[in-house]
Amino acid sequence: MKYLCLVYGDETLMHSLPESPADDECHAYGNSVADSGRLVAAEALESVATALTVRVRQGSHTVTEGPFAETHEQLLGFYLVEARDLNEAVTIASGIPAARVGSVEVRPVRELQLSESPESADAVTANS
Repeated sequence: MKYLCLVYGDETLMHSLPESPADDECHAYGNSVADSGRLVAAEALESVATALTVRVRQGSHTVTEGPFAETHEQLLGFYLVEARDLNEAVTIASGIPAARVGSVEVRPVRELQLSESPESADAVTANS
């Protein structure tokens, strides 16, 4: 089963605390999870100052600068992992270096049941 490990922290403090991980440590941990065959994807995010929030109401969309909600911690990155169960996903999340100065939210990924008509599958194949 897939689990998303969302890494949160105060981006203004993330690299200034004594317990803060260096990029090399983060890369090494990501590589170790990848080497174990459990990593699907992992990325760090740019500063929250680069975020945009999109909302659609009554057929019209609005775009506002900044994240969805103002909080003391920001979404800094993620690990998408394949784990046997929630306990294994929590173990993986516990090893994420940024957890020492922030937090990691672990959430199961809900597989979408996409019903694909034969016509739409043919159209995708023809456009490939």
